[in-house]
Amino acid sequence: MQGQMMHVPLSIIEILRFAAESHPGAGIVSVRTEGDLHRESYAEAYARAGQLAHGLAGLGVGPGDRVATLAWNGYRHFELYYAVSGMGAVCHTINPRLSAEQMLYIIGHAGDSVLCLDLTFVPLIEALADKLPGGLKLVLMTDRAHMPESAVDFLCYEDLLAGQHTAYAWPELPEDTAAGLCYTSGTTGHPKGALYTHRSTVLHALFLSIAVPRSLHEGARILPVVPMFHVNSWGLPYAAPLVGASLVMPGGRLDGASLFDLMEAEAVTASWGVPTVWLGLRAEMENRGGKPAALDQVVIGGSAAPRAMIEFFEGRGVDVCHAWGMTEMSPVGTHGQLSRSMQSEPFDRQMALKSKQGRRVFGVELKITGEDGTRQPHDGKAVGELFVRGNTIISGYYQNAEATEKAMDAEGWFGTGDVASIDAQGFLYIQDRSKDLIKSGGEWISSIDLENIAMAHPKVANCAVIAIPHPKWDERPLLVVVPRDAGDPPDLAEIHAMMLEHVARWQLPDAMECVEDLPLTATGKVSKLTLRQRFDGYVLPDAG
Repeated sequence: MQGQMMHVPLSIIEILRFAAESHPGAGIVSVRTEGDLHRESYAEAYARAGQLAHGLAGLGVGPGDRVATLAWNGYRHFELYYAVSGMGAVCHTINPRLSAEQMLYIIGHAGDSVLCLDLTFVPLIEALADKLPGGLKLVLMTDRAHMPESAVDFLCYEDLLAGQHTAYAWPELPEDTAAGLCYTSGTTGHPKGALYTHRSTVLHALFLSIAVPRSLHEGARILPVVPMFHVNSWGLPYAAPLVGASLVMPGGRLDGASLFDLMEAEAVTASWGVPTVWLGLRAEMENRGGKPAALDQVVIGGSAAPRAMIEFFEGRGVDVCHAWGMTEMSPVGTHGQLSRSMQSEPFDRQMALKSKQGRRVFGVELKITGEDGTRQPHDGKAVGELFVRGNTIISGYYQNAEATEKAMDAEGWFGTGDVASIDAQGFLYIQDRSKDLIKSGGEWISSIDLENIAMAHPKVANCAVIAIPHPKWDERPLLVVVPRDAGDPPDLAEIHAMMLEHVARWQLPDAMECVEDLPLTATGKVSKLTLRQRFDGYVLPDAG
């Protein structure tokens, strides 16, 4: 028997309309590429989204067309999120840190008809102009006064809006209509597309606001350091207006000093980003002897946060929420927000919990399987490959049947490529990416475990552990360190002593190499692939 309830399709534009009507005091503060600071309420953003939809329709954008963005976090990018999906088109965010080859590939694979870009990326597009698809319209996200001279025929964003009606007849779309398109960073092979729907995006925003209420609440001021071109800034452009939180957009200035100043000036209460970002803010906090006054929480995701980093922020009155997810998951799948009872436990126990990747977000199911595909118990001991299922997780890759077949198991679950355990309290612990595990003498060594311990050494600014071939043991770990002071590097024996408190002696790195910096992927994670290429042919001390 079916119930008798109305069925109104979930729609992304309804989030912004709700924010405009219910949270008139909240909005967006943006550091603009033009050099100034811009303020806009959600009501103003909703009106401008209507004007933008009219302007895009005038360019020929229709239902299902892909509109690409190449932009930093800012109010115009936010407006595009809502106008494009609201009119039935697809907002395709492009990561400017991708290689030119990858960027051209995804523009072609997505079939973009319009590309909107920030002033920063004019030289990039000028260099690629003769390789871009014919008919691709280029819109520069600025006003007429800041339009540069260029041989490329750029349209002006503000001209698209000028004179347009703020009211737009937003169509009522089936909730499974495509709304957003994000590509994986493509560290191996071509990037793969995750095609989100209105339903999945709205549900993700709802699930996120339930999972992390310390960040997401009415009156909060959130600084998304995670870029809007990286999995929709982890859903913040949707979840923040939904709950009445304001967004403080940093543009392209993501160094520690700039972030600290912006947080202080705008009374930022929460900020989200990857661990490499927090290394810069940590150094700035050490230099200034304190935290930005209003900062209450940082959400760390993208890659594992070292316990030493978590303890640093916690020790200065900033709550740390460790999160995990993937492009294919919209992206947040787990969160580390502790329950009330957990918050009363001893500090050391709280830090142990926060060092894990947290508990699942509502709507996301987790399972771990052994090599033979059998499910493993959630007892904190069993380890297996992590699979996920839910309303905010892809059922396949966009126009890529081969990758889809490899990713999905026989039960329709998505294989993450992570090796993990899940304890009885539901906390997920990512042991490693399957490709980053080190197999030594038939036993596995977690590179993440070793990295997290090494990061606690006072002379280590950043580090990574990679596998090096070994004639006897197959593979052995090499510790690659960025010293805090190049003239005073850490001592491997001291790091070994720290590690022996947590791991077996046979798991210790065989050697340590100091470098000026670690290579990063397009999403700000340490690129183990590049690091392995850099140390290709390296001979360990006892392997000669």
